[in-house]
Amino acid sequence: MVRSIKNPKKAKRKAKGSKKGEGSSSVPSLPTKVWQPGVDKLEEGEELQCDPSAYNSLHAFHIGWPCLSFDVLHDSLGLVRTEFPHTVYCVAGTQAEKASWNTIEILKISNISGKRRELVPSKSTANDTDAESDSSDSDEEDEVQDGESGAPVRKVVHEGCVNRIRAMPQNPHICASWADTGHVQLWDFSSHLNALAESPTHTLGASVPSNQTPLVKYGGHRDEGYAIDWSPLVSGRLVTGDCKNCIHLWEPISGTTWNVDANPFVGHTASVEDLQWSPTEPHVFASCSVDGNIAIWDTRLGKSPAASIKAHKADVNVISWNRLASCMLSSGSDDGTFSIRDLRLLKDGDSVVAHFEYHKHPITSIEWSPHEASTLAVSSSDNQLTIWDLSLERDEEEEAEFKAKTREQVNAPVDLPPQLLFVHQGQKDLKELHWHSQIPGMVISTAADGFNILMPSNIENALPANDT
Repeated sequence: MVRSIKNPKKAKRKAKGSKKGEGSSSVPSLPTKVWQPGVDKLEEGEELQCDPSAYNSLHAFHIGWPCLSFDVLHDSLGLVRTEFPHTVYCVAGTQAEKASWNTIEILKISNISGKRRELVPSKSTANDTDAESDSSDSDEEDEVQDGESGAPVRKVVHEGCVNRIRAMPQNPHICASWADTGHVQLWDFSSHLNALAESPTHTLGASVPSNQTPLVKYGGHRDEGYAIDWSPLVSGRLVTGDCKNCIHLWEPISGTTWNVDANPFVGHTASVEDLQWSPTEPHVFASCSVDGNIAIWDTRLGKSPAASIKAHKADVNVISWNRLASCMLSSGSDDGTFSIRDLRLLKDGDSVVAHFEYHKHPITSIEWSPHEASTLAVSSSDNQLTIWDLSLERDEEEEAEFKAKTREQVNAPVDLPPQLLFVHQGQKDLKELHWHSQIPGMVISTAADGFNILMPSNIENALPANDT
């Protein structure tokens, strides 16, 4: 159960590293190698370097204070967007040093640049390779944005730290926030989003926080919590879970009012860590808990779970229900493992169809891709964000063919799982990630030192062919 960012400090702009070529004459050129946290060790004088050729796009920004939770808002800019530059809208909650300094930030991130690369780079001569590499590195360095560039933002005062925040899928201007004060609040951010949509891209800058009154402020939970999810099928339907093992159901009465069932769902023996509605059954949701269990609930069958599964040996921190293959439920544990379950096999006893022990520290976030049924992303306290494709299997002939085409040694560790598609590093204390549902291949993540927006260059199967 790893959640809070301890002793958060105001984020500071990092100084860029040394320029290319400085001291290069005294440093021998060595082949690149994939570095594995918890496995490899850095020798004295060694530094980790990002390989920009691994990304179609890589950007960084921050909102001043660390952010434990955020959500990507559905927008009207297009359902499947593949052309750069991109624009995204997000809501994010702060973990400020003082409770009175916390805000919810409504963000518009524009001009997210990038480029489409070939999966197998074409190479002619060694000289051409060096020139292309230098050019690519230079372009990528220009792409990385620092959050102080003046991206439009609107702020709303929030009482206490934001444990988790989620936007309603059907009406993304309606958001729900869990506070460490023990209150769940619902907000209408339509005026802020309208202002951001109409604002110039680079001129708004930081805004003064507004003292907006929430639509609802619910104090019926017995403790603070982190679990919250909107129904993807019934507009306005919500469940919230707390650290005292209670789950409450919210039903909309109108566009601005809700009825919260004071009689909670109780089936866990410890804190409820995450909640997920079924993508196909409007009355069914899943929960996970510090007690190591996953529970499946049907709101028509009373306040006890319809099924309970001993999912992990340690706390179950996060779950994600696959919206493209609704029989699949993934879960991440405090012991660093994550599992995939086929819910059709629950009656047979063992529903686990995949189990991974790659990460060595707690899993902090897990989410299925909205565009590929077999792909999911995972973040961990080991400072790694990994992307997995469960349909992959090791093919030695294909690997040999790839190495021949690239005309170089691919220095990937031989013991990596074949389903591991991508490893992203560079953020400290990763907390949460989300795929962008309208931009295939885009992942946004938050950590103690800020946000990253990344588009791995090897996630191409959801994108149309680039004829240009």
